[in-house]
This record gives sequence, structure tokens and C-alpha cells, in this order.
Amino acid sequence: MKIQIICLIFAACLFALPAVFCFGNSDPYFIQSAKVPDGFSHAQKVELSGRVLPHPRQLKWFEDEFLGFIHYGPNTYTGREWGTGTESAVVFNPGDLDTDQWCELMKAAGMKRVVMVVKHHEGYCLWQTRYTDHSVASSPWRDGRGDVLRDLAQSCEKYGLRLGVYLSPADLYQIESPNGNYGNKSEYTERVIPRPVEGRPFADQRTYTYTVDDYNEYFLNQLFELLTEYGPMYEVWFDGAHPKPGTGQTYTYDAWFDLIHKLAPDAVIFGKGPDIRWCGNEGGSTRNDEYNVLPLPVAPADYHWPDKTDGNIAGRNRIGETTRYFHYYPAETNTSIRHGWFWRNDHEQQVRSADDVFDIYERSVGGNSVFLLNIPPNTEGKFSPRDAEVLREVGRRINATYGTNLLANSRATVEHVLDGNTDTWWQAPSNEASFEVILPEKRTVNRFMICEAIAHRGERIEAHYLEARVDGRWVRVAEGKTVGYKRILRFSSVNADAFRVTITQSRLAPSVAHVSAHYYDEPPKPVIVGRTSEGLLTMGVGSTFSWLGQQRPDQSQDIYFTLDGSTPTSDSLCYEGPVSLPLGGHVRARAIVRGRHGAVSEIRLGIPRNGWTARDTDGRRDTLRVLDGDPQSHWSSGQAESGTQSLTIDMKQDYSISGFTYLPHPTGGFIESYEVHISRDGDTWQAIHQGSFGNIRNDPIQRIVLFDEHAAARYVKLTNLRAPGGLSRVGAAEIEILAAKGN
Repeated sequence: MKIQIICLIFAACLFALPAVFCFGNSDPYFIQSAKVPDGFSHAQKVELSGRVLPHPRQLKWFEDEFLGFIHYGPNTYTGREWGTGTESAVVFNPGDLDTDQWCELMKAAGMKRVVMVVKHHEGYCLWQTRYTDHSVASSPWRDGRGDVLRDLAQSCEKYGLRLGVYLSPADLYQIESPNGNYGNKSEYTERVIPRPVEGRPFADQRTYTYTVDDYNEYFLNQLFELLTEYGPMYEVWFDGAHPKPGTGQTYTYDAWFDLIHKLAPDAVIFGKGPDIRWCGNEGGSTRNDEYNVLPLPVAPADYHWPDKTDGNIAGRNRIGETTRYFHYYPAETNTSIRHGWFWRNDHEQQVRSADDVFDIYERSVGGNSVFLLNIPPNTEGKFSPRDAEVLREVGRRINATYGTNLLANSRATVEHVLDGNTDTWWQAPSNEASFEVILPEKRTVNRFMICEAIAHRGERIEAHYLEARVDGRWVRVAEGKTVGYKRILRFSSVNADAFRVTITQSRLAPSVAHVSAHYYDEPPKPVIVGRTSEGLLTMGVGSTFSWLGQQRPDQSQDIYFTLDGSTPTSDSLCYEGPVSLPLGGHVRARAIVRGRHGAVSEIRLGIPRNGWTARDTDGRRDTLRVLDGDPQSHWSSGQAESGTQSLTIDMKQDYSISGFTYLPHPTGGFIESYEVHISRDGDTWQAIHQGSFGNIRNDPIQRIVLFDEHAAARYVKLTNLRAPGGLSRVGAAEIEILAAKGN
């Protein structure tokens, strides 16, 4: 039930004493942070965590649910994930930039907010900044008068999207430039922000004084520009990555946060800040129990906000003797629609299917998180057609599934859960409770949504399950852990006339604000393509099929495939059993059921590796693991100076090759950059390719490398191998060599 607020005490600022709400039953609630009183037992601490509420700006962020992320800049034109800082400013030249197209497509996908990378690690600025020439002002685009952020801000206003900015703390241009201010060991003194620039006055006449060095002053000046000249900002994104450690530069986060709160009070701060945290990976993975009230050993103002990558970061077992504060710190699930944050090409770079993106949407938005999907514009300044197709289809599915509540005209055994108002709620009488929803007739359902009253009662539920009444009998159809802002339970379709929600564990008596039921008209299942230990191509549909062929494939749906990379249709080859591919191939497959097409699955299979050998710089025997077909095994190099390691594969005979695939191992090592050399005799070598795998550590999926030209070789050497920052070993789970046509 809704309880009238009797007293309200506002905090002076974010990290002063937490804002405390006192309700009619005298139980205190805390806005964003709560201090643990001395002597509290574990049980009392658990209960206290259930009284921490999100800040209003965090609630607004949650309500936006699905956000767009834009990585664009010089890297788009150089084919890099991370620039060097030495790129010429003229390399950025988008031609007919079309931010209206970006926003129209993001709106169609169901997104409500967009975060633009206005300066990535290489330091190039996509707005008309006063404080460096390394920006669009030095580009031939629009004769140096272009402003990507200005265009985007206008498009966001046109399409009703909220705007945010990503400003990289790291800045390779300032590091590499002779007069750069990054790590220049300048003195910390009082500086007035913004620093005046002749001929470029600010319309906003406010000024602020901070004790900072040269680089932090530069950074604050740019924040002032971004937060005062482009309309309201709703998110400020700080990446924790550092492409060149050891400069000695530190960041005055307190000054940054203070300026943001003053200039953009509705903006959440992502990353090394107090509002939004990284989910812990960049591949779209989500936790089953994403609980957002984190136990801290110190006050939030003194916390350093490390990355939270563990599977369990706020469970009961993480609350202990050292817990002194609780802080509401929700997760943003960020990944890219392409394999890489920046656009590279439409030939080699893979694009996620609508099935994949919709699945991440349901797991993240429906898992007490927010979904931030990156769509990188191409060199024409537009979203590529494949990306656009996926965005439109995802938006269609979201609207078709969640635009209709199948609990309409139903009745519940408790109050408020069906009234559509998240400011009212049902308060359970105890920590374990249940309620029923009775439908007016049988309806087919395969999605059920539950929302807690987090704005008024915090996050409490830790375990629950859902039953459906089918032909008079209660059947358990789904179960879950945390709920928080939203939990979407997914299950096989049932034709039911009632549902029962049972909460089995909660930190305090649970408060449910909303429930709804939905039906997802699932397309044919995705095809999983793999290869047996004998080298035969195998296919199946659904998650029960193992790509190693160790489980029986589900062949309940007709599968059509091609071997030349073309799109399969009902006129293509029909899969009837394992297929022999003596040289591998570019396989694309989809299920087709009653004329309805499933998503296209794609895999490049290399030349069968029977009898092949491999050796590394140290002569280690475990190099054969990159050839064994087992993604769980791996080769890892010895510890050595970056760039000195190599891996040589002997194919035992000459082949015409077109590229290779690389699968990293999450614990066994990564390759970030490499060179490819080939030989026919093992003595004379020719360099044919060099490249890098962007974001390989946080998104450890298979990467495909295609050479510019086909080459004849018996030996393939990956050399000058370098690991991602902070690692000294390189490694791989699997490497396959791709054959060229005509072998």
C-alpha cells in the first residue's frame, strides 16, 4: 500500500549524510547511500540494504531502459579500435553525416537515450572545442565548421531522445604531443573554470574554482563546454581504460563530479563515479541475480569504484564485518551490435542478429539493468544497412511483445499490482508471500513481468517463482532471483487462466508495484553450426545442441544452408545429416518453418587440422591445443616482453589460404595485435598481414581475419604478438586457417 511521507530530510550534497525519509511506521529510508550503525548484526545489515532507494536521476535512467551508444571518430577511418593519438586531424571526414538517420533508427528500436563518444582515447574531439585544435575544427569536413555533437543534439530533440556524452579521461594526443598537458607534472593550483578564450565567449556566465593541474583544468573546461552548450545532458560516461599507463597523471574526480552535478543535475555518471556501474563484461552477458545495493567498506566519497566483474557482487554473503555503508549502484549492460566498438567494414565485421539483440534486451532490461547498445556509424556518417535492419526488427519485436499486457481486465488477490502506477504498491505481510492474478479467460503467455516499488521501498526480493493454472492445475513455469526495477520471466508458452507469484526469500517484506503478462511470437530457432571431431559439418537448432557434436542436435525444424557465404533460402541445400567439407568453408544457415525465416547463423570453418603441428617461441608442447577443436583447452605463452612471442603452424602441405579465425580463452590468454608471415619451406618468410583484435579481453569471442589477397603457404606464423594492456602473456583457445576457393 502507499504510505504518506511524514518527514523528509534532504542531504546537502550527494556524499554528505544520506538523504533520509521517515515514514508513518518510523522506518527510515535512504536516498542512494546509507551508513551502517555501529554494532549492527548481519541480519540488521541485510534489512538496512532493503531501505536504500535510487536517486531520482537513477530512476529516470532506469525508465529509459534501452539506450544507444555511438562510437565514431578517426578510428572509423583508420580501422582501429584504439587510436594512437598521432592521427592527422584531416583523417576524419564523414561527408554526408546523417544524425537524423541515427536517431530515427534508434527511436525505431525502442531506445530513449543516446550516449555519444565525443572524445575517445586518441584525444580527437567531435565538437568545436576551444581548448585544442585536434578536433573537427581541423577537418576538411564542412571546411572545419562541422560539429557532430551539435548535429546529434538537434536530432535528439527532433526525435525525443535524451542525450549523454562519453568523454575519455585518457588522451593519447595530449600524451604524445610535445606540449601536451597529460602527465606533464604541472603544479596543482586554484584554476577558474571555464578558462576564457579570446573570441569565443560563453553564453553561460557561471564560473567555478578548483585546485587542479593542467590536464584536469583542460578536462573541466571541456566538460563545461559539453554541459552548457548542447542542451540538457542526462548521462556522462567515463571509461576506465588507459592505453598508456605510467604517465603519472591522476584525475580529480571530485572536481569533475561537482561540476557535473552543478551543470547537469539530471545526469547520471557512469564508470568511476557514484551513479552507474559497468556490468563487468562487454559481450552482453548478464547476471541471474543483479542486486544493485552494494555493500561498501568505506563511505562512498572515499571509495575508488573498481570494476565489478564477479558473478555475485551484492548477495547476502557479500555483506560482512567490513560492510560500513550501502550504496545504490545499478549496472549498465553495454555491448556492441558489431564485433568491435568502431565500424571497420561491412565485409569482415560481424553484426549481431535481431534474435541476439532481443535476447540481450530481455535479459538486461528484464534483469534489473539497463541495456546500452553501441551502433557505430560507417565512413559515410550513417548506420550501415545490416545494422539498420536489426534495429528496426528489434523495435518491432519489443513493441509486438511488450506493447500489449495480457493481464488486462484481470483481477488480483492483492491491491495495486495491476493498476499500472509504479507509485502505488502491494506491501507483503512478511518476507515470504504470494498472490494470484485471475484472467477473464484462458490466454497464451510466455513472458511475465514483475516490478518492485524501488522508488519507495527499494530492492528486497531475492528468490521467487511463477506458477500458471492450466486446465485447473497449478504448474510451475519459471523461477528467478532478484527483481528490482524489472524482472522478465521467460518460459514455454502456456494457455492459462491464472498466475501465482510466490516470493520465497526477501531482505524485508517485499513491495510489488506492477505485474504484467506477454506473448512473444518466437521466430524459428537459431541454427547452431559446428564440426565433429572427424571434421564433419553438423547443424542443429536451439540451445541444447553442442557445437562439438557431443549431444543430439535438435532437428525439429528444417535447416537450409549455403557454403559460399550467400544468404540461404528454401531453394538452398537442406540439411539432412553431417556434411564433409575437405577444405572447410563459409557456412550460412537458417531454419525455415511454414515459410517463416529464422535468423541467419554464420561460421567460417577452416581447413581440417589433422596431423598439423604448432610451436611457439619457447618450444612449448601445449601449442597443439590451438588445433584440437576444444575451445576449453588453450595455449598460453611464456612470460616475456610484449611483441617477442610468436606461434607457427605447420599445415604439412601447401594450401591457398584466405585468412584465419582466432578464438581467445577467457583465462588462458589473449592476442590483441599481431603480424602474419607465411612460408612454403619454413626458411623464407613473407609478411602478408597485420592487425589487431579490438576489445578482445572484455568481449572474448571468435574473430575472423581475411587477407587482402590469397596466398600459397605451408607454414603460417603469427608473430609480434602483443597482449591487451596489463597482461604479459598471449594465448589462444583455437586457431583455424581459412582456405581460398580453388585449392
